[in-house]
Amino acid sequence: MSQHEGEHGPRPTLWPIGFAVGIAILLLGSVLGWLVAGLGALLTLVFGFLWIRDASSDLRGHVVDVPPERREIAPAAAPVPANVGEAGAPVADEEELDRFPRSRFLEGATVGVGGLIGAMLTLPSLGFMVLPAFKGQRKEQIDVGAVDDFPVGQWRITTFLSNPEEGEVSRRTAFVRNNGELDGTPSFTVLSSRCVHLGCPVQANGPVDTENAQEESVRGALVRRIPSSPAGFGCPCHGGQYDPEGNRTAGPPVRALDRYEFSIRGERLVLGETFSVDRVEGAGRSARLAKYGIATPGVHVAGPSAWLYPIEAPR
Repeated sequence: MSQHEGEHGPRPTLWPIGFAVGIAILLLGSVLGWLVAGLGALLTLVFGFLWIRDASSDLRGHVVDVPPERREIAPAAAPVPANVGEAGAPVADEEELDRFPRSRFLEGATVGVGGLIGAMLTLPSLGFMVLPAFKGQRKEQIDVGAVDDFPVGQWRITTFLSNPEEGEVSRRTAFVRNNGELDGTPSFTVLSSRCVHLGCPVQANGPVDTENAQEESVRGALVRRIPSSPAGFGCPCHGGQYDPEGNRTAGPPVRALDRYEFSIRGERLVLGETFSVDRVEGAGRSARLAKYGIATPGVHVAGPSAWLYPIEAPR
């Protein structure tokens, strides 16, 4: 057996398994969130680098000088006429060129194909996660009327289209109260009508004056404002009850009603994204609350109970 035979055989390693686990976590992270995706990307890069480094170690190792094969050259003989005897053969060089072993070629090809497959699996996932950030996405900005359309201290059940391009299927309802001015700026309480138990539509617990409802077309989308005097809010599906600030008072809900961000632009009330609230302290313009990212109904957002729920899928 030659001294080089068997030197380039594949060595057992766990790096491909780690690389595959990283890819799996990365794909899972495209659903669960950036934290999981980042962990998967990190594992993929680390184990992929270690795999390639280990597989190419022989190519980067020390090259052993092998004495060239030498052949004895017969003494020169008397010239033979060209038309006599066999055809002449070329004389071989004293040193033959080293040939690239087939095992190394197969090893390099395996690593290359593995890297190509990894890229094919990874790049689309990264594209779906990263590209939306560069596509000019914008938050919802819904004009629901002039500030004067919301009298101080009164509630208006306001319906609007969150996405006019989708039509009536995107119609939403918010309970809007003008709290007066706070530090010279109008203050509003804007509660979402989505029950935080299972997402059913919450209703006002009190008179609703539909006869004096106001309707306005804002950028081609109908906005409706209905006067109401609720003592609180209730869910007709499972009995969840909330006070005028949105705090849970009875039933299965686990937190206060979600709220809308808002801003005043040119004396117009503009609603933004929704956010979740654990509990509201105080009332009206003096209310104090902690703002959380929008959470799924039935999920705690604060306290030890919040750690009992899995990471939510982005929406």
